[in-house]
Amino acid sequence: MEIIYLIVAVLFIVVLTTKLKVHPFLALLIISIAYGIFAGMPFQDITTAINDGFGGTLGKIGLIIVLGVIIGAFLEHTGGAQTIAKSVLKLIGKKRIPLAMGLIGYIVSIPVFADSGFMLLHPLSKGLSRKAGVSLAGAAIALGLGLMASHTMVPPTPGPIAAAGILEANLGLVIAFGIPVSLIALSAAVIFATKFAAKTYIAPDQGNEAVTEEVAEAVEDPGIVRSSIPIVIPIVLIVLKSVFIKGKATELGPLQSLITFLGDPVIALLIGVFLCLLLPKKLHLEMLSSSGWVGKAIKDAASILMITGAGGIFGTVLQMSGIAEVLGNSLKDLNIGIFLPFLLAAALKTAQGSSTVALVTTASILAPMMTSLGYESEIQKALVVVAIGAGSAMISHANDSFFWVVTQMSGMNVKTGYKLFGLGTVVLGTTAAIAVFIASLLWT
Repeated sequence: MEIIYLIVAVLFIVVLTTKLKVHPFLALLIISIAYGIFAGMPFQDITTAINDGFGGTLGKIGLIIVLGVIIGAFLEHTGGAQTIAKSVLKLIGKKRIPLAMGLIGYIVSIPVFADSGFMLLHPLSKGLSRKAGVSLAGAAIALGLGLMASHTMVPPTPGPIAAAGILEANLGLVIAFGIPVSLIALSAAVIFATKFAAKTYIAPDQGNEAVTEEVAEAVEDPGIVRSSIPIVIPIVLIVLKSVFIKGKATELGPLQSLITFLGDPVIALLIGVFLCLLLPKKLHLEMLSSSGWVGKAIKDAASILMITGAGGIFGTVLQMSGIAEVLGNSLKDLNIGIFLPFLLAAALKTAQGSSTVALVTTASILAPMMTSLGYESEIQKALVVVAIGAGSAMISHANDSFFWVVTQMSGMNVKTGYKLFGLGTVVLGTTAAIAVFIASLLWT
């Protein structure tokens, strides 16, 4: 019966968040309590699961999410994201528009939310398409899929961080696997945009030419070094800790202890925040105030924190209900290996539309059964996180806010949006899943 209750619980989460428009935080919290009651858990255990699940999850990753969002806010407001975009264009060339926009989207979406990244960079894709006299479809789809690739699979994006925290995966290894897997998926997505999407002609909007030039030229952006280091330095520090620190804390020398400290995700991202202070031409204290960039970023992070915490509650309730071992053994018998987290996340993303909710919910369901499924090593946990991210990238359609951002700003109707962007996310997610599967054969 517990398995039936879980299926019903997931369906109710989907119905509450999509049909009834209930906030995912409330939906996850209510369903967690209802599941505990129907599963026969003592009331005291339910309240314990709520407190431990919420506090324990946010205790691990809450600060990481907030700091990552602050870095993204500084890059967005100072023009650092535009600097990165221009540098990629110079490297790739303006003639290879889908490839350039895909890579730009991929890099920018690591610290910046995908929706914001598309709105920030879309004038650039329109300007390039107009100057080249080609369809806007290829550039817009490549940009959208590039943003989606890193948004779902590469920390410090909030969704992958949340999934890694819930599954207690090594964040450095998640980055180490997430970057190559997502780049392989992006390569397939760019080919799709170039060979398929670009054949559908969408005229670049002539009315926004002045805006495009203003975005491209009028803003005095920081240099590429200053723009890149708030992203690059934290990632390097986190990966260094994972790669070079093998022993226990008591066995480490002074240098290893320093790397361990600096490579802790919270410290690494805090360093990234301090490096962001180099981005503005002139730093004002107002930027750091509750009404400034930092205050707005913290408000933006609040919703993600609440959803992540509620996902932790759901996972803890499942663990304490005793379903983990039963369900884990049942799923293990299916013999689909690393494709299990991918398919579960894909089903949740397709049903309710949010990649972050799909990442958090899938990780919460899998967390109590990782051992019974055979995912025990650090590498296996990291690959599960990336597999969940791959699933959460597909299938984007009418219940996904990002679908509407891409289609409406690009002048696509719904049918064209399904044909180009919806199908593109299938290419992106499926390619990533195959890459994770190959990595699991090589590394586990």
